[in-house]
Parts: sequence; C-alpha cells; structure tokens
Amino acid sequence: MTTAIKLVLASSSPYRRELLKKLGLTFDTATPDIDETPLPDEAPMQTAMRLSLQKAAALASKFPQHLIIGSDQVAMLEGKPLTKPGSRENTIAQLAAASGKTAHFYTGVCVYDSRNGQHQIDCDHCAVTFRVLSREQIERYVDRDEPFNCAGGFKAESLGIALFERIEGDDPNALIGLPLIKLIGLLEAFGVQVI
Repeated sequence: MTTAIKLVLASSSPYRRELLKKLGLTFDTATPDIDETPLPDEAPMQTAMRLSLQKAAALASKFPQHLIIGSDQVAMLEGKPLTKPGSRENTIAQLAAASGKTAHFYTGVCVYDSRNGQHQIDCDHCAVTFRVLSREQIERYVDRDEPFNCAGGFKAESLGIALFERIEGDDPNALIGLPLIKLIGLLEAFGVQVI
C-alpha cells in the first residue's frame, strides 16, 4: 500500500467507515453539510453521483491537502425513493411494501483532490429482490436488527440478508453504502495503491 496524500471520508456513517477500514488505509472522517434533495427530474444514479461529489467538495476548505472520499446512496422501489425509515412502524411498512418486489440501489462514490479540484466519480447499481415476507417475519426481523437508520430498512451485512431472494450487482459492499471495488479504481487514478 502506498499513499503520499492523506485521505478523508466525507461521511458520518459508521457503515461506510467500517467498509473503508477493510482496505487498510489510514483516513480521517468528517461530516459534510449539504442539501441532499434530489433535483427535479434527476435520475437516481445522477443524484447519487452529484451528491457524492458535493459531499467531498464540501470539505475541501477544511482539508485543503487531501483526497476526500464522498459517497451517497439512492434507493428506489417501483419508481419511489426508499428512505431511512427512522422508526419501527416506518421500517415495517417499508419492508411490507418491498415484499416480493425488486428494489434498486444506486451508490455513488467520488474521490476529490482538494489541492486542485480534480475528481473522479463512479456509481454502482445493485438490484435486491425481496422474498415474499409475512408481517410476522418482518416484525421479527425489525425487532432483532433495528435497521431504522438504514436506507431500505434493512442491514444487508447482518440478519437483513434473510429478507432477500436475490442480489444482483458487482460489489456487495455497495449495498451497505460504499462501493469498494469502484473506489479502489478511483484511488489508483490518484496514485493511491491499496495493495
């Protein structure tokens, strides 16, 4: 591993922090303050990529000699956004709506060089098909995993995997919030070798 420049993860997410630790890189974390509202008629993939860039760029003045990693995820079910449900009731309702259906997760990632504003962006798409779930199964899952702050209302890295019939995508890490395979390629473009 070689890195001549310091790294910053532009996120307060403990899930993204744990994912980035897998790469064995030394990094700081900071929370960007941006408006995450989608633009009118903006495609989910475009939203995820735009917000990834904005999150990274928002920290440039605080970290002027760094590579800043920004990431954002947009989840969709039948053309409607899946959010972080925030409560037990909302989580149960969201998972009931997803039962037997396929949700799409678009996870953008950006590496931003705060020294000169150069950046690279990519996006991972993951399709998750849910099993047909009974209300009792959903409630048991929600009470055990408490995924209230997770987009889609599940933790794929935990018991949430039991909700799925199938996952289609290039990188299972992207579903959790940070597409590591794409990130490794972006970091290499800036001279950061993971291995």
